[in-house]
Amino acid sequence: MAHPALLTVALILFAVTSTVTTVLAASPAEMRGRAFAQTNCARCHSIDRHTQSPLAIAPPFRTLHTKYPIESLAESLAEGIDTGHPTMPMFTLEPDQINDLLAFLKSLK
Repeated sequence: MAHPALLTVALILFAVTSTVTTVLAASPAEMRGRAFAQTNCARCHSIDRHTQSPLAIAPPFRTLHTKYPIESLAESLAEGIDTGHPTMPMFTLEPDQINDLLAFLKSLK
């Protein structure tokens, strides 16, 4: 039977290795998109593959591709997303920001 402390260390190492591998595999555009999402979106939306959104009505980013083709979001991001609920701020992104955010969203599929 494994010692509990040894098992805990093994789980921590697995989690760290998995996170480092994911970060190392990410393109520069994905990393910039993730940074944008962390700064501007994570207060309400889940921006990872596992957690629930902090705001219940805000869909997790990992599910957006099931509702919208990711590429179709480019126009909305350029013109400003208007969601019909008052808690979503209006965002208008620059072309480079759009490409970065779309690259990040695609990485969550």
